[in-house]
Amino acid sequence: MRRHSVTPDFHTFPFLLPSFNNPTHLPLGRRTHAQILLFGLHADPFVRTSLLNMYSSCGDLASAHRLFDEMPERNVISWSSLISGYVTCGRNREALGLFREMQLSKIRPNEFTLSAVLSACGRLGALEEGKWVHAYVDKYNVEIDVVLGTSLIDMYAKCGSLERAKLVFVSLGCKKDVKAYSAMMCCLAMYGLTEECFKLFSEMTSNNINPNSVTFVGLLGACVHGGLVEEGRSYFAMMVEKFGITPSIQHYGCMVDLYGRAGLIEEAERFIASMPVEPDELIWGSLLSGSRTLGDVKTCEAALKKLIELDPLSSGAYVLLSNVYAKTGRWIEVKLIRQEMEVKGIKKVPGCSSVEVDGVIHEFVVGDESHEESESIYAMLGEVMQRLREEAGYVSDTKEVLLDLDEEGKVKTLSYHSEKLAIAFCLMKKRPGTPVRIIKNLRICGDCHLVMKLISKLYGREIVVRDCNRFHHFRDGSCSCRDYW
Repeated sequence: MRRHSVTPDFHTFPFLLPSFNNPTHLPLGRRTHAQILLFGLHADPFVRTSLLNMYSSCGDLASAHRLFDEMPERNVISWSSLISGYVTCGRNREALGLFREMQLSKIRPNEFTLSAVLSACGRLGALEEGKWVHAYVDKYNVEIDVVLGTSLIDMYAKCGSLERAKLVFVSLGCKKDVKAYSAMMCCLAMYGLTEECFKLFSEMTSNNINPNSVTFVGLLGACVHGGLVEEGRSYFAMMVEKFGITPSIQHYGCMVDLYGRAGLIEEAERFIASMPVEPDELIWGSLLSGSRTLGDVKTCEAALKKLIELDPLSSGAYVLLSNVYAKTGRWIEVKLIRQEMEVKGIKKVPGCSSVEVDGVIHEFVVGDESHEESESIYAMLGEVMQRLREEAGYVSDTKEVLLDLDEEGKVKTLSYHSEKLAIAFCLMKKRPGTPVRIIKNLRICGDCHLVMKLISKLYGREIVVRDCNRFHHFRDGSCSCRDYW
């Protein structure tokens, strides 16, 4: 266009800018911004909004917010673009803060805004905020189309309210498409409800709705959480042979995870060798995780080497290998791993648990004393642990402590895990009998898992824990995962 000396106008750039939608496109986006300035089109409201959306999509929130602040008038599109950008970059609390500002500005949100806000609620586990958004949708008669419906399903499921997610899914009626079915199936898989997931797949195909790649991520995930190796193989073959879907790295990752968790390490290695695509961090991470569970140090070391080649600064791989060494009592190797991490400036991601009480999110880390009610929380936790010992015969599972400490030190370390602090806080603040929902950024350890089961029985509480792998639904002394996670 420029070579033909055609001068762009205010229509040109709103069409061009959406082409730049991830961080790798940011340099091109900035050069296009320079062209907009050169042609004197930067004051046009459509061009400004397109620029704002471009910077948000590319992850440059500082530039996006600066453009937003400079806008003489902000409409629903500019607000929505900025909120969506914050959600995409994982800054969910700030996204919800912007949504509140938007409401104060008397700008009514649209379906796009509400979907972004629901996504933020789901990631934070902010159920009350998510329920408020749903009530807003009902109050103002916003049509719950399949996009908004899918967002509601995802939010409720991630916040630990699967029953509400199911109700939204059913309410979509004949509007349910492959996206709605796939979202619901992925939710059921995360909760370990494999049979329900398989039944939903049968219902979908019997309604002549063809599955997509996300559908099979849900199905294979259900097989992983259920330890169903043969079913996993069958669905993987069906995806390729019957529906002609080319497997993505996520599908390959599910299969490696499935074999690894089932103890079929050699099968997992053969599967990786047969893959037509180059294995990435997801694949080697799945193999490392599976071999760690079995204490297979040799495979762990090989997987770690591959992971470091792909991502030299990833803390997860080093921590997993360090844990394997610790479990086998190889403390010298543990020390060497930690020294290597220190030299390279790699920091371990701390365990963090969050809970929502009266619409406010409270976060806890291991040994946390920063909370304003810290003294009361530790006192409550002491009472809970004492009751578990006296009434349920609880004994700390000190093999979960991967530090070179004496037995007393290990027991103390276990007692202050973030999810235990979170449950103590909820027992203090929530009415007896009300459900407790905890969001954990890492995998729940075996000792905390046992404690949650015992608390659910002794205190008559329904407890839902979302860790980085799946949901654990504790009720009357048992867990939905059936101790397989």
